[in-house]
Amino acid sequence: MIRVLAIGRARSGPEAELFARYAVRIRPKLGLTEIADSAGTPDEAKRREAAALLAALPRNAYAVALDQGGLAPDSLKLAETLEHWLGLGRPLCFLIGGAEGLDGSVIARADAVLSLGAMTWPHMLVRAMLAEQLYRARAIVAAHPYHRTGRPG
Repeated sequence: MIRVLAIGRARSGPEAELFARYAVRIRPKLGLTEIADSAGTPDEAKRREAAALLAALPRNAYAVALDQGGLAPDSLKLAETLEHWLGLGRPLCFLIGGAEGLDGSVIARADAVLSLGAMTWPHMLVRAMLAEQLYRARAIVAAHPYHRTGRPG
């Protein structure tokens, strides 16, 4: 199973619907564990959220933190990397921070750090974007026509 551990509880709406739309298509199954946001100063909130994320992470999990400073592969490279991660035989968990991002302790625990690009994205939208890219990666490996390698133009 692939699991997303994310800070914040999604309300019904387009972001949650889009995540769910891709999550049900992915094999192995894509699960979601939501962790409540923390109050306090940004640093306090990040520390509390980090503790909650790390507590929810299975001990032997392969943890992939989503952070702007991580590697930003193209979809083909992500597909190759995802296959490698799945082949490790460990639970695969993607960690998404809250509005303040991830605390350094989460980045330090992560086995890999992945970026969805240099732009800042709302953390609820990051869930949907990650789910779509994971679905795309699995489609690439399966030679499914969802992913098109050519660019328009």
